[in-house]
Amino acid sequence: MTKAKVLIVDDEPAARTGLSELVSDWGYETQVAADGEEAWQVATEFHPTVVISDIFMPRLDGFGLLSRLHETYPDTAVILLTGQASIEGAMRAVMEEGAFYYFEKPINTRQLNVVLQRAIERSAVQRENIQLRRQLSEHGVFGKLVGASHAMRQLYTTIEQIANSAVSVLITGESGTGKDLVAQTIHQLSPRSANAFIPINCSAIPESLMESELFGHEKGAFTGAIVRREGCFELANGGTLFMDEIAEMPITLQAKLLRVLENRTLRRLGGNREISVDVRVLAATNKDPHKAVRDNLLREDLLYRLNVIHLEIPPLRERRDDIPLLVQYMVDTLSQRHARTARVVAPNVLETLVRYPWPGNVRELRNVIEHAVVVCDGVTIERQHLPPAMFDGRSLRDEDSITFPIPIPLDEAERQLILKTLIKTGNNKTRTADALHISLKTLHNKLKIYRDEE
Repeated sequence: MTKAKVLIVDDEPAARTGLSELVSDWGYETQVAADGEEAWQVATEFHPTVVISDIFMPRLDGFGLLSRLHETYPDTAVILLTGQASIEGAMRAVMEEGAFYYFEKPINTRQLNVVLQRAIERSAVQRENIQLRRQLSEHGVFGKLVGASHAMRQLYTTIEQIANSAVSVLITGESGTGKDLVAQTIHQLSPRSANAFIPINCSAIPESLMESELFGHEKGAFTGAIVRREGCFELANGGTLFMDEIAEMPITLQAKLLRVLENRTLRRLGGNREISVDVRVLAATNKDPHKAVRDNLLREDLLYRLNVIHLEIPPLRERRDDIPLLVQYMVDTLSQRHARTARVVAPNVLETLVRYPWPGNVRELRNVIEHAVVVCDGVTIERQHLPPAMFDGRSLRDEDSITFPIPIPLDEAERQLILKTLIKTGNNKTRTADALHISLKTLHNKLKIYRDEE
């Protein structure tokens, strides 16, 4: 294991030599410097994990060295040493300028040993944090999306290929996977990005208001229609309309939607004039669209019209490699939004986040990180800052495992396992077969037997 590197800076030869010998005895690699300028030169070659520096020195003092180090080596922790007269200044350096700690001379060596260990741990976390930010900026961000896994890179490639066109896109995936962010990214990268992006959630609008919401209405079209109102299609003219939860739209209204998509004209509720619209439609659903057709929730002709391009968003549990990138991105953005101090995530916390099953996908992850950012009163998010539900086992027990009574017939255990997995994958038979390591044909045969038995 590589030794941590400690740079000792003091203009008194006996002080820096004695401290260097002490720190070396603790198992660290050390270098020494007589003032801030020399320390700066040494640091460019030595790359110290921690710098222990006196404040008052010729040429460049401890405050100046601290400032330079933080600009160029932000993961290097700086511990300041001070005499009685400069304690106030040293405290300012810790509180305002980012020094890790300060000691009044003579140093309590036992306390220094403890602080040095903590500084090295913090430096390691900071270094990982900087690496994650570099990965984000170089590889992990595409429009509104974050992730560098193979599945996400394939998604980015497809979005790049279709962004410049005006074709309709159907986006599928479990709830919370970020279907809205995919839609926003397509719009952002398209020639329509200067015009409106209008989202509408088809499951959140009462059926009686849906037609008016989509196509608008004329004054007097119904009770309460006291003024003329443009609908989402007109508001999105020249831009993009994102229709979330399309399978929740009333089936009777889907025929009118299909007509607008095919003719690019609409008629407001209560109106008699055809209005031309130029709108790119992106639709999304967390249901299997073909099953929705079979269940009479979605018109087959509308599915064909929307499904020119199909994008399936993988659930978070299938792209766990993206979780560290997502976590750092969320910590950065949410800390800024809420004016909080959290900047990094402790390694054991990150491990917990990577292993968690995330039944609520990216949306659930964001809620967890937002909770942690708000309750964290320091720089590092620790285990105690996560919501208690992360550790009660409920999600792991209910979502990702199944319990059988003993004894139980083997065919009944198999039946429960198959049906539980099918529910877990959102009735996606291909993913269910892959998860169970059986062929799709075998799965269909098993399901047919179960249906015949009912």
